[in-house]
Amino acid sequence: MNIKTVATTAFPDQKPGTSGLRKQVPVFQKPNYLENFIQSIFDSLEDYQGKTLVLGGDGRYYNRQAIQIILKMAAANGVGRVKVGQGGILSTPATSCVIRKYNAFGGIVLSASHNPGGPEGDFGVKYNIGNGGPAPEKVTEAIFARSKVIDSYKILDSLDVDLDSLGESKLGDMVVEVIDSVNDYQELMESLFDFELIKQLLTSGKFRMCVDSMHAVTGPYAHAIFEKRLGAAAGTVKNGTPLADFGGGHPDPNLVYAHDLVEVMFGDNPPDFGAASDGDGDRNMILGSNFFVTPSDSLAVLAANAKLVPGYKDGLAGIARSMPTSQAADRVAAKLGVDCYETPTGWKFFGNLLDAGKATLCGEESFGTGSNHIREKDGLWAVLFWLNILAVKQQTVEGLMREHWQTYGRNYYSRHDYEGVDSDRANTLITNLRNAIPTLKGKKFGNYEVEYSDDFSYTDPVDGSVSKQQGVRIGFTDGSRIVFRLSGTGTQGATLRLYLESYEADTAKHNLDAQEALEELIAIADEVAKVKELTGMDKPTVIT
Repeated sequence: MNIKTVATTAFPDQKPGTSGLRKQVPVFQKPNYLENFIQSIFDSLEDYQGKTLVLGGDGRYYNRQAIQIILKMAAANGVGRVKVGQGGILSTPATSCVIRKYNAFGGIVLSASHNPGGPEGDFGVKYNIGNGGPAPEKVTEAIFARSKVIDSYKILDSLDVDLDSLGESKLGDMVVEVIDSVNDYQELMESLFDFELIKQLLTSGKFRMCVDSMHAVTGPYAHAIFEKRLGAAAGTVKNGTPLADFGGGHPDPNLVYAHDLVEVMFGDNPPDFGAASDGDGDRNMILGSNFFVTPSDSLAVLAANAKLVPGYKDGLAGIARSMPTSQAADRVAAKLGVDCYETPTGWKFFGNLLDAGKATLCGEESFGTGSNHIREKDGLWAVLFWLNILAVKQQTVEGLMREHWQTYGRNYYSRHDYEGVDSDRANTLITNLRNAIPTLKGKKFGNYEVEYSDDFSYTDPVDGSVSKQQGVRIGFTDGSRIVFRLSGTGTQGATLRLYLESYEADTAKHNLDAQEALEELIAIADEVAKVKELTGMDKPTVIT
């Protein structure tokens, strides 16, 4: 076995964000850049030699080349076996599923999630631990610390591995097992949902659906599950072939970037149900005929109806949501008599709660929902959950949502993204807000009075770890909220996220457009934070 030790120089910019290390493709293509980060992962782990690693990605540009490099480095570093998705394809939820099913030591996910792909697009690397979830901060901090001083990496000098043929081969002393990308994940879904009931719905001739995979990773999964297994009509899955540049699109399932699906669902004679997934398959957008379901409401509806689904018929241990996500799920938890946990943004914060049995369902406003079945958010799981509920209740998406609001009230909610903001200006905006926190309580802005303001800090109820400065919150006496936060998922400049929420109990007032209902809060946010002035932008890049 010809193992080479290659001298290298550390890069200063390899700090993982909330979902791993993300940079533009040309950065990862720089000599030794990917290799340094991968070696830093191995150098930061203990007792992985001889054990199993799971590897796969969303098929974006540079995915195949990166997998070959990682396989050779894994062999050189003593990994015993790598399970890699066929063609290098393995969705993030499926990666978590495979790690858990086969008790793997961990896994490496190659994705920049919902970010654009292509030769000048984005690429990412994320390490997942043995529970199937993203590495906690203590692990990512150790990886970053190592990356700053690394001076060499190990790699096997060998030919590339055939990624397209199922089966086992050897790479030095390491076994490379190319696995079917879909099988294990589909088996898990069948254990959770009533596939026969869903199949009846999809083959009844009375129900039509449209699933947009956005030329990203869920295409093979959606074809296999919805069209082949559940009998949905051919053509139900749109844009179902993964492409290295996502067909020139932006694989982010929201009202702006999933415009193909939006046109269908808000057009003439729309289907009854629509859904879109993102680059690596962990996010989802749910639509009805001429009707949009906010991710916050989606989490609340799934929680309220969970007992209708076989995998959750015994009820929920608890619900968890990220801090910027609306408080709609809190109202469901209160009625169910279970705890609702408010965590920082980032799926890794849900892992401890799920492992400890404190939460069953969890979700984020950024189009991610999931449960204790894996340790990642899961786009197609959410679609199946919705279909299972609709099949039981025989309702439309809008009908189910309005019934929910009648019971719990409506949390009007929106997120305004300001993308590509100059980093210094964005940091100035957040710093100014933090400095203003002590002065805001009791202040009145039009019809609103500030009840509290803070910079969200989270103490993990399982391990006691503390995460500070997770977003500036301004809460009003009527339960409304404004939240400001800088995102950690972009690769250029800074992304300012502004979250707005207002609760309305009166069913007669549930038909407003969200932006109309939140109009005064939007104005207050600009007054308090000088958003337009400091971002230099008259309006958000994306509104969801």
